[in-house]
Amino acid sequence: MSELTFEQMLEESLKTIHAGEVVEGTVIDVKPEEIILNIGYKSDGILTKNEYTNDSSVDLTTVAKVGDTMEVKVLKVNDGEGQVLLTYKRLAADRGNKRIEEAFNNHEVLKATVSQVLDGGLSVIVDEVRIFIPASLVSDTYEKDLTKYAGQEIEFVISEYNPKRRRYIGDRKQLIVAKKAELQKELFEKIKEGDIVEGVVKNVTDFGAFIDLGGADGLLHISEMSWGRVEHPKKVFKVGDKLKVLIKEINGNKIALSLKFDDANPWKNAAEKYAVGNVVTGKVARMTDFGAFVELEPGVDALLHVSQIAKEHIEKPSDVLSVGDEVTAKVVDFNEADHKISLSVKALTAPEPVEAEEESDADVVSVDIDAVIAAEAENSEK
Repeated sequence: MSELTFEQMLEESLKTIHAGEVVEGTVIDVKPEEIILNIGYKSDGILTKNEYTNDSSVDLTTVAKVGDTMEVKVLKVNDGEGQVLLTYKRLAADRGNKRIEEAFNNHEVLKATVSQVLDGGLSVIVDEVRIFIPASLVSDTYEKDLTKYAGQEIEFVISEYNPKRRRYIGDRKQLIVAKKAELQKELFEKIKEGDIVEGVVKNVTDFGAFIDLGGADGLLHISEMSWGRVEHPKKVFKVGDKLKVLIKEINGNKIALSLKFDDANPWKNAAEKYAVGNVVTGKVARMTDFGAFVELEPGVDALLHVSQIAKEHIEKPSDVLSVGDEVTAKVVDFNEADHKISLSVKALTAPEPVEAEEESDADVVSVDIDAVIAAEAENSEK
């Protein structure tokens, strides 16, 4: 029996490998584009960057060093040049599939960094498994531009797992919806009407502003933004503003808010400041055919009837007054309960003899201001 040569004995001492086999290797050289491993075979194994990761930006010298050991899968025993081709990412993907399957079955919340922003959604990679999150499942509200998520770590669950078609769908929306429901429940358990809470302006419309209270949105109607008049909400607030608001009413899951705090109520001391007979000064805020409304201070308006503007007869207020004009007049009627004040310029200029007192009183016109305002609003809607 012939003796084996040294080369033959060395070859027999080395293990045999097959394509698809998982082997352990030791790194003997690292380059930016490939890793060379000793896998205990007659030829070294070559692990290219494309077979290490799906991330094309990775420099392999930053992820491995000589002496490291790693498990890899054999792609080809001989690549035509006597070298063994290896893959790491496919082995990781095999294991990743198992990981994703477990997460799908257990409804586990996963975390991953957004690797790509696509036209129809986001792409993330978990253990070398690419997961797609459709735009409709990224948030609970429509988002036209998803670029802000690039490079951002997000949480999601697996809503569809189909390894045969390599279809893995993530869902971030249901986590957001569940979190908001939890916050909403907590919020409604701790707030009540009359509370003053902090919020952030979320949206501003023509009729008011929606305030995020940290679990639910409340509506701050334009009529509740100030004791005075507000021309347009957008002139007062912008998205992101922080403010303290009063919870005026809670109706189901709807919250009505107000900035009309009692301690700033201008009518608190109005009885003294605007007592009948007092002479006051204000600015014309708006006019109608029957009179002008004079703002005495923010939140306190008084009616100057057309018959009380001057001694002489005036057809309509706009003949002698304009919005913004300063007017000095005498208070001739004060109704604290209904927040109504009537003024007269005529009373400052007309003599008031005692014997003519009853006649002078007859000149004072009482007008239902609320009815007038309601009529104005109804006409404007038409």
